[in-house]
Amino acid sequence: MPSLNDPEAARRPLVLLPSATVGPLRAVATRVGIALLLLFAVVVAVYADRGGYRDTGDGELSLLDAFYYATVTVSTTGYGDITPVGDAARLVNILFITPVRVLFLIVLVGTTLEVLAERTREDWRKSRWRARVRDHIVVAGYGTKGRSAIKTLLSTGVERKSIVVVDPDPRVVAEAAEAGFVSIVGDATRNSVLKQAGVQRAREIVVASARDDTAVLITLTARQLNPHAGIQASVRESENVPLLRQSGADRVVTSSEAAGRLLGMSTSQPAVSAVIEDLLDQGSGLDLVSREVRPDEAGESLAAVREPVLAVVREGRTLPYDHPECTPLEAGDRLIFVRSSGRPRARPAPGEGADGASAASEH
Repeated sequence: MPSLNDPEAARRPLVLLPSATVGPLRAVATRVGIALLLLFAVVVAVYADRGGYRDTGDGELSLLDAFYYATVTVSTTGYGDITPVGDAARLVNILFITPVRVLFLIVLVGTTLEVLAERTREDWRKSRWRARVRDHIVVAGYGTKGRSAIKTLLSTGVERKSIVVVDPDPRVVAEAAEAGFVSIVGDATRNSVLKQAGVQRAREIVVASARDDTAVLITLTARQLNPHAGIQASVRESENVPLLRQSGADRVVTSSEAAGRLLGMSTSQPAVSAVIEDLLDQGSGLDLVSREVRPDEAGESLAAVREPVLAVVREGRTLPYDHPECTPLEAGDRLIFVRSSGRPRARPAPGEGADGASAASEH
């Protein structure tokens, strides 16, 4: 474990991998408890037969002397100033105290070996994970926005092992690790932290920090490390959207204004607002999903598609359903449509997730 007084260790990010094993600190605490119980057992045995021992100092054996004798005997120090002289005392030393001494040493050595083995195992798991991780999603920030983004990703079929959480708060990271995500304690604006998260090999990066200036720095750092990953960022104020886009973000969501528009719509058109909220909560009712145009739909109009299509994505452009270029449909087009989450889902096409959406985001 890095020293708390080591400034270099404090700056290094801590990788936490989901694990069901008992932590080394808990193992040490358990073994220390066992060692103390053994020590107290020796104290009781010695003090119960204190008349069978001789103290070269004052000749009598007090309770403190019993603790002293138990400590130096069990730890194999043995100064010789207190010795068993009675037959019963010597028999107790042979049959009880000597086996306890051996067991005490086994406990101490076993604790050291277990801590070293646990550390070695964790280091091996980390290096193995870093070597194998590919096409994952890095979520910078495990606050309300980050958790909601992860919840939506999971509902669309993304596996937990494909999500890496980065947050500067150790308690928050511990919660993420407990939830089954690979988690890293550190400042996501630093190159070293994002490298620990494997950003250079990530498929998508979600920037969900609480501050807009932090979001800009994370986006700049992530884009420098990975020019090809999709970066989805969130800001509180719309005036910072151009700055995020210049920093390399592919999509920028303005959280405060989006909430304000939804509040205004709830006042004037509550039914429309309810539908929008439903669409935002993946898997709760109505879902917005996408898929590629099937071979039998290419060359046809949108009327030939069974689902209610809202838009067509073609060569990076998003065309509304009533745009004249939507007809005819072309191979390679993606359809964005509404589907009820209670409706049986069709078998996904190759390269698509369980919800029909592509495994890779559009950017």
